[in-house]
Amino acid sequence: MDNHIITSNHKKEFTMPIRLIIGIAAGAIAGFAYYRFVGCSSGVCPLTKNPFISTIYGAFIGALVSGAFK
Repeated sequence: MDNHIITSNHKKEFTMPIRLIIGIAAGAIAGFAYYRFVGCSSGVCPLTKNPFISTIYGAFIGALVSGAFK
């Protein structure tokens, strides 16, 4: 068996979780920053009136975006 193929597959398996963790963290930071700096002045915005919800939503979007790139 060729060593290069094993190393290449192992590297791909290792970088995917790291990319996902970075995407989730970046999305969570962006979601909280959106709540903090843009927010919702009227109080009826379902995603931005609560910092917990906007942070979770941002983390979810970050996970989706990080999985889109290979």
